Amino acid sequence: MRRGPLQSGEKVQFTDRKSNKITDQLVAGGVTQTSHGIILHDDVIGRNEGSVVTTVTAKREDQFNREHPERDTAKPWKAARAIGGWQFAVMRPRMADYVLSMPRGAQIMYPKDIAQVIELGDIRSGARVLESGAGSGAMSLHLLDAVGEGGCLTTIEMRPDFARIAEANATLYYGRRPDWWNLLVGDFDAVASTLPEHGFDRIMLDMLDPWNRLEQAYRVIAPGGVLVAYVTTTTQMSRMAEALRESEHWTEPQIQETMERNWKAQGLAVRPDHQMIGHTGFLIVSRAMAPGYEALRKRDRATKDTTTDIDSLSVEEREASLEELELRDISDRKLRKVLRDLDEQRGHLDSQ
Repeated sequence: MRRGPLQSGEKVQFTDRKSNKITDQLVAGGVTQTSHGIILHDDVIGRNEGSVVTTVTAKREDQFNREHPERDTAKPWKAARAIGGWQFAVMRPRMADYVLSMPRGAQIMYPKDIAQVIELGDIRSGARVLESGAGSGAMSLHLLDAVGEGGCLTTIEMRPDFARIAEANATLYYGRRPDWWNLLVGDFDAVASTLPEHGFDRIMLDMLDPWNRLEQAYRVIAPGGVLVAYVTTTTQMSRMAEALRESEHWTEPQIQETMERNWKAQGLAVRPDHQMIGHTGFLIVSRAMAPGYEALRKRDRATKDTTTDIDSLSVEEREASLEELELRDISDRKLRKVLRDLDEQRGHLDSQ
């Protein structure tokens, strides 16, 4: 963990009075472009976190966007207006801030989902963790932080370009390449087949078809180890859950999703924000049984059929099955009460 004055090469986060955030890397002689002027990095290097810097006051023509000059050409009237004098607080970014702002090749997992992976997956200091799919490195960074230098993270990424992005993001965050990270490139099954049997305490699968990777996952995970799979659609979630049950090597899967909603608390204006982060993905958690033992399953009621598609039944079979469905199970007494209440309400409507 970095402490002390801010140094050249570090990532920092500039936050203004409106909570607008800009994350940038400090470079000697460098600048950060904002909509209110430029921040001189030399004014930041050597200061402590929590310091306030002010953008340079100058005409806009001296601060045009050098990377995208076309964005300023359509507003010539702004060239004569002096801007600057805007204050920003300077902090080292939290990991949650860093992963949301870092360069990415693949879509990252949201911090709310990553936090649940760490908690539900029981990923702790000293653990040996296998991860599939490095992507841009958001999940990898948190896993590296959770296991610490006393643990080990092995990541299998199919695409070499994604592996380079994840490695670069981790190196920039830690200031060096984490030496407790084994980043491998290739197909999950092919690479996992070379790994030691029962060599991992935890497995994190973030891929399109995790149900096709359960054979190798079971071979390399230790008995009692925790498997966490992250999928985004209901069809993926269903296939993964059924595959875990059919294999008999994994305990009954637990499935959940997490919603995130921020609140505004200013004087008497205490209310939730109008926007929230809703569904982003499902987490499926299961544990590995010891070799030679089958997972214990809850016995379904014999009359409760949850697998047969009703459209495949004949008319007679469909009518018979409707009587057995749990959702349609209603007593005659309750049915009479419902009809009586509805008749009473309709009577009030007719009397008006």
